[in-house]
Amino acid sequence: MTIQVGDSIPAVKIMQATAEGPKEVSTEELFKGKTVVLFGVPGAFTPTCSAKHLPGFVTQAEALKAKGVDTIACMSVNDAFVMGAWGRDQGITDQVAMLADGSAVFTKALGLELDLMARGLGLRCQRFALVAKDGKVTHVAVEAAGAFEVSKAEAILAAL
Repeated sequence: MTIQVGDSIPAVKIMQATAEGPKEVSTEELFKGKTVVLFGVPGAFTPTCSAKHLPGFVTQAEALKAKGVDTIACMSVNDAFVMGAWGRDQGITDQVAMLADGSAVFTKALGLELDLMARGLGLRCQRFALVAKDGKVTHVAVEAAGAFEVSKAEAILAAL
């Protein structure tokens, strides 16, 4: 079941790519007492993710923070080293937390897995964005297959 408005963010441990290397963090730690925008992408270094999705949130980071967002986080079913390399490639500093859900534990807990095994891409995360306040989802937008409209930074900014 896909996560819905009013649901609590599932409590799991994931990895965050940091300047010092991978760091294990709990979703409870990431979301407690904060307003968080979490967006998920099918894969690091993929065309739409690299050209539009992640850069859009970097561009809109100040506007999102001006609307009360404490943390902007990007998640993918990749390992923390890949997420770290992608962040460096994209010039990410502290605007966006790069989260690695290498075994898709968080993705599955959110009900947002995407089975691309028939295409040789394995299990991935659907393209989505959500807003959570103190661990409760207040907005969720999941893209239709091949679309990039409802989860872009501008759409989330308008929803706040």
